[in-house]
Amino acid sequence: MVTDEQLVRRMADGDQAAFEAFVHRYHGPLLSYLERTLRNTEKAEDLVQETFIRLLRQLRQGSVPERVRSWMYRVAKNLCVDYWRSPSYRSTKELQPDLPDPVDVRPSIVEIYERQETRKELLQSLDQLTDIQKDIVLLRFFQDLKLQEIAEVVDQPLGIVKSQLYYALRKLRKKLVNSPAFITESEGTGNGAT
Repeated sequence: MVTDEQLVRRMADGDQAAFEAFVHRYHGPLLSYLERTLRNTEKAEDLVQETFIRLLRQLRQGSVPERVRSWMYRVAKNLCVDYWRSPSYRSTKELQPDLPDPVDVRPSIVEIYERQETRKELLQSLDQLTDIQKDIVLLRFFQDLKLQEIAEVVDQPLGIVKSQLYYALRKLRKKLVNSPAFITESEGTGNGAT
């Protein structure tokens, strides 16, 4: 398999096929990260495109990022921060009340409903974390980045990333352990046969 660095070098030389392969490799993961971070699919798509545009600009200037994967996520994260600071975000946020996610309540798909409740509970719990903890959890468990890559993305020392991940997981465990969405049927039925 061609490495990211090989693709980027080929892209810097103007190889369109390398660019397409790189976009194919990273579009989905970046979009997933940004959708979870922003909770706005349309804006997430815009920021994914802007991330790729910034990479191309960087390459045209003759500067090839050393660790392109973490560079891409760092650019995406910074674009989120810029968006949150923008007046357009504030005006959009004021116009849109926070509505709960629609839930499919058809009795024939109870299992899907339970998964949605679990997902909703998890996402609400992520909102209880600090911004850096939320970023670290999303990058680690939803994007499968290594701790060193996460440190580069969030621009923090590796030790800080490790401790923030530890405290974030502790908070999530404490919040979710007693949540009805996370109690299994066997635990919820009380005592067994007597």
